[in-house]
Amino acid sequence: MGCKGSTVPIFSAENAPASIRGALVMSWQMWTAFGIFLGTCANLAVKDTGSISWRLQFGSAMIPAMPLLFGVYFCPESPRWYIKKGRYLNAFRSLKKLRNTELQAARDLYYIYAQLRMEAALVGHTNTNYVSRFMQLFTIPRVRRATLASFTVMIAQQMCGINIIAFYSSTVFQQAGASVTSALLASWGFGLVNFVFAWPAIWTIDTFGRRSLLLFTFPQMAWTLLAAGLCYLIPKSSSAHLGMVALFIYLFAAFYSPGEGPVPFTYSAEVFPLSHREVGMAWAVATCLFWAAVLSITFPRMIAAMSVTGAFAFYAGLNLTAFCMIYLWMPETKQRTLEELDYIFAIPTRTFMKHQVGTVLPWWIKTYVFRRKIGPCPSLWSFDGHVDNDQEFVETIRRQSQATGADGGRRRSSIADRIAHRK
Repeated sequence: MGCKGSTVPIFSAENAPASIRGALVMSWQMWTAFGIFLGTCANLAVKDTGSISWRLQFGSAMIPAMPLLFGVYFCPESPRWYIKKGRYLNAFRSLKKLRNTELQAARDLYYIYAQLRMEAALVGHTNTNYVSRFMQLFTIPRVRRATLASFTVMIAQQMCGINIIAFYSSTVFQQAGASVTSALLASWGFGLVNFVFAWPAIWTIDTFGRRSLLLFTFPQMAWTLLAAGLCYLIPKSSSAHLGMVALFIYLFAAFYSPGEGPVPFTYSAEVFPLSHREVGMAWAVATCLFWAAVLSITFPRMIAAMSVTGAFAFYAGLNLTAFCMIYLWMPETKQRTLEELDYIFAIPTRTFMKHQVGTVLPWWIKTYVFRRKIGPCPSLWSFDGHVDNDQEFVETIRRQSQATGADGGRRRSSIADRIAHRK
């Protein structure tokens, strides 16, 4: 599962055109939600088979896995991986399968090649050792900012509390007074809602944007999870008790599925430079799954110590904490090529936070609270790939060049000079 979670989003991101990359990469999460739904169907189908039911539940996962085993064989290899290995003819053949015309394939082949050369100059990596590249996730400024952003969105997936329901859905509904069959049916409904509401993200993730989806859905997840917890205070003898719990849990899943569901793996697969993409994605997935393990271990004890109401209220608070983290540390990446993201993540984190607090927040309050028409929000970078105030960006690249050696420094200083000249 860890290998799959790291590999599939990277593979999709490297193959997809920038304009629809989000929709194609998030299909991984959408069909994961479908697999969860199939799991709830299997639970219902075998619930009356006695002591072997758990064996049938586990074994049923092999049924959809078999056609996938054969389907993967026909997938073209990532052209960016081919170019990284110097196999340009293979990269062109792969691109011809992935683009509409040979001209588009040739254009993207050269574009990827040229940008990888500039990326090598910006990152300045000379050692391809895996351990060294892992250390560089936290030492090279451009890569460190991508690491922080991917860490934020991945840990937020566990902070939102979705897996306390996905892992323990039948327990959650039994705590609300449901019978075994009713709890399994309610879990089936949760899986269905999770899958159905993943579909809107196909259109919104590349139009509304990754960051905007999260900033909209996290407050909604906070209040719906809190409301679901408070519904446990309704006497179980009341006919409305189980229905109200299920309603707010389904609303919670409906807000999760188009936002924090597809975004983390899509975002983490695209923010790293090619030189560090596999190790960066591995770190991001490891972060997500480690905290998923912590959540699965701690939730039963939380229920015993805090009750379901207290546990849900705790995770509702974590939703608001995650909202603040995303607002301050996660830049938008929609419809940017993987290579253009180098410009976005060259902006210092302090500069990005200052812009969010000092410019974006006041603009939002004036526009949407006081209803003033003050024009569009000032952007920190323009769409031709540089910061609106390029001087700080140029100085950042020059400082990086001085810190990583003379030869690499001359290359990056030249890049900074070209940016300054362009302005």
